[in-house]
Amino acid sequence: MAALDAGFAPSAPSPLDERREEAAAHVRAGPEEGRKRLDLAVTGATCAACIQKIEGALTKMDGVRRARLNLSTGRLGVEFAGADERAGDFLMAVEALGYGARPYSAEAADDARTREEKRLLRALAVSGFAMMNVMLLSISVWAGEGEMDLATKTLMHWISGLIALPAVAYAGMPFFESGWRSLKARRVNMDVPISLAVLLACVLSIYETAMGHGEAYFDAAVMLLFFLLIGRYLDQRLRAKAGRAARDLASLQASIAHRIGEDGAVKAVPARDVAPGELLLIKTGERFPVDGVIETGDSRADAALVTGETEPVALTPGAEAFSGMINLGAPVKLRASAASADSLLAEIARLVEAGEQSKSRYVQYADHAARAYVPAVFVMAAATLLGWLAIGGSPHDAIMNAIAVLIITCPCAMALVAPAVQVVACGRLFQAGVLVKSGDALERLADAKTVVFDKTGTLTRGAPELLNGETLGAETIETAARLARASRHPLSRAAVRAAGPGKLAEAVTETAGGGLEGLVDGRLVRFGSARFCEVDSTGDAALEAWLSVEGRAPVRFVFSDALRPGAAEALRALEAQGLSSELLSGDRAEPVASAAEALEIGRWKAGLKPQDKIARIEALKAEGLAPVMVGDGLNDAPALASAYVSISMGSAAEISRDAADLVVQGDRLTAIPRAVEIARTAKRRMMENFALANIYNAIAVPLAVFGLVNPLVAALAMSSSSIVVMLNALRLARS
Repeated sequence: MAALDAGFAPSAPSPLDERREEAAAHVRAGPEEGRKRLDLAVTGATCAACIQKIEGALTKMDGVRRARLNLSTGRLGVEFAGADERAGDFLMAVEALGYGARPYSAEAADDARTREEKRLLRALAVSGFAMMNVMLLSISVWAGEGEMDLATKTLMHWISGLIALPAVAYAGMPFFESGWRSLKARRVNMDVPISLAVLLACVLSIYETAMGHGEAYFDAAVMLLFFLLIGRYLDQRLRAKAGRAARDLASLQASIAHRIGEDGAVKAVPARDVAPGELLLIKTGERFPVDGVIETGDSRADAALVTGETEPVALTPGAEAFSGMINLGAPVKLRASAASADSLLAEIARLVEAGEQSKSRYVQYADHAARAYVPAVFVMAAATLLGWLAIGGSPHDAIMNAIAVLIITCPCAMALVAPAVQVVACGRLFQAGVLVKSGDALERLADAKTVVFDKTGTLTRGAPELLNGETLGAETIETAARLARASRHPLSRAAVRAAGPGKLAEAVTETAGGGLEGLVDGRLVRFGSARFCEVDSTGDAALEAWLSVEGRAPVRFVFSDALRPGAAEALRALEAQGLSSELLSGDRAEPVASAAEALEIGRWKAGLKPQDKIARIEALKAEGLAPVMVGDGLNDAPALASAYVSISMGSAAEISRDAADLVVQGDRLTAIPRAVEIARTAKRRMMENFALANIYNAIAVPLAVFGLVNPLVAALAMSSSSIVVMLNALRLARS
């Protein structure tokens, strides 16, 4: 036996085995019996071709039911059947394709994104610095043409090379690495011709300078990298913003749960370890870690995350509670009905992430076009090289013209067509009080045909106000406020706002779902629901509270969530622009109907949960109505992420602002039709820019093919086309 062998010693696990074990430890149960889930963080994926390559390779593996990579977050979700140990195979498969992979954690993913962003920024700074210095030397050479001798010109070129070559080696690395990775996987992407053009320009410049021919194109190489890095950095920034909503929402989940054992002992455990059927203690002020059913206890909870309703909901035995709710009252015992990863808040985060992923289809269209463009570039460059050799041209001239073709076909102008207009349009929108967060939001807003509004906090202020203050009188309001100052209930806060600063009643207690009770000037006072104050309510649709003072008749307080100023004007302006309006709310039917009637909105629905709103949004999309979702609550985040284009109010929950494409500052609804107007103008400018870019290619490419431009002229032409596109975009600022 090995244990009796004196020479036996257990071998240490290899790093590969440790990684496989680590991956297997992150496997969790899937949505159906027999299925499992694994999330991997993937690095190095930059385009739709990367998504297709990774997802395609994994879905071909045995037992893999589904693989989906979110480019914004770098998160690859794999759904499979089989042993947990198979997780290591998926990790290795991704790495074999040339990408980095490890078990997903939000913190590590953020670090990787931040490092890549800083790397691109440093490369941009280096290329910009080199470009400015090399261009100064080039201008000197151009200005001295005919007067500067060859030795001086050669010296200037060597100095340019000393500046440009280290800069190219550093700033070009993002393109070189991506191109090399693509070639290793036997594919080509746009970085391959870019890398080839830059490297050939540098090699040819060194040769020309060493031979003393008086020509060099170091300036063209660094200029090309500088313009390309601007686009790559802006793209990275947009992706980082797009993925933040899901990460922030996931961070709202409670990390700790208090499990009650069979012996009654309470033990704090990680929320991810809670299993369905376990009994949990939810303390006052604590967030529910998982979904479940109240076993014992009587309390109330802030359920804005689930329903958007600002009024707390009552929690009694048998009531359902969802992860993300906050227990506002007494401690309760909860019987878990789902694990943390399968609870409502985790599901909402996944919905947001899925919505973000669906928005990237515009990027996918661009990448598909780029995949067709790359072979065309190589064919043109190769045809130019062979054509010049075939007609008897020198190898030098053939190579020069081929490089000019590679540079002049660089899609900088094409790449700037949309971003240049977006930058100018975003400035106009900022002046109008609208922040644009998504790169292609303006294109989608220009195509929208209907607008879906949330009610509370969007069309209304989201904070109830006391309506009958003059009838009640200052003394009565102050009496209620002395109790209300001890509560966070929205109606209590409304009473406090009406009364202003003041004293607090004595011995105040709060009953969940009922109201407040205390002593004011020695008399027993109650402020709360009609039942709590032992009054027969009128039962109408208005928000109400009652004040009961010992020895006096009860007094009714009437509240209303007022419409936001400018709501009616905004709806009429949208109607004039050809957009229809619809109201979807998680609130009760009565106040929703009242708001819809006041604003003359014909289509409305009440009592909706996030899934219901998403279903309606999807139905509108299926009808081809390209819906704009306007919301503010946490529960609106999934609908905002799923909509064709989404807008949130400036005072909205942070999650909703992150999930939205546009944010209205100052909560002015009239800014929405203004945004539609600017978006439509911006789309016209984009179409004009596409036409200009195509005209440039139609003229410049034949000139390069026939040897009428050298690499430097090609770089200048490419830059000029970008400037023309920018100038056309600036017309938007004056329109």
